[in-house]
Amino acid sequence: MQAIPENETKQKLLDATERLIYAGGICATGMDAIVKESGVARKTIYRYFANKDELVAAALAARDLRWMAWFTERSNRPATPAERLLASFEALEEWFSTPDFRGCAFINAAGEIADEGPIREVTRSHKAKLHDYLRTLAKQADAADPDELASAFLILIDGAITVALVTGRKEAARDAQRVAHKLLPS
Repeated sequence: MQAIPENETKQKLLDATERLIYAGGICATGMDAIVKESGVARKTIYRYFANKDELVAAALAARDLRWMAWFTERSNRPATPAERLLASFEALEEWFSTPDFRGCAFINAAGEIADEGPIREVTRSHKAKLHDYLRTLAKQADAADPDELASAFLILIDGAITVALVTGRKEAARDAQRVAHKLLPS
């Protein structure tokens, strides 16, 4: 029997952890569930990660890379920077329509943990990356204060995600887009 390469084992572990914590939460996901879902032995898990928090942080970091790549690709399709900013809400509406939508994994994670640590660090980093991306688009759109516009868009994005999760209204993205349109430079 051939052994699974180390990087493939680690990826299986990260994928399983991400699926479980996104579907059910960090606290509700025990190491036994991660072992069962990933097929990776507990001893092997601890070879890669010192504890569950480090494993969850790594799974969230992987999600951050994938989500940001999808989000930037999707919102960068229109021709102008202003249209790209508004397209971010169209991307959200697509995401809200997926059967496994459970809100923002980073907001969910931040809401579950009480202390500083690797998970909080990843959640902050994700929001900072999203803000930086929005600020870049705001600069390209000639916003008078790109940082302020990016902050407003971030709040609208996070608000739309939360409303869509709580109410089940995928149209929350369009509602936020209408408000966002009013904030764009004329």
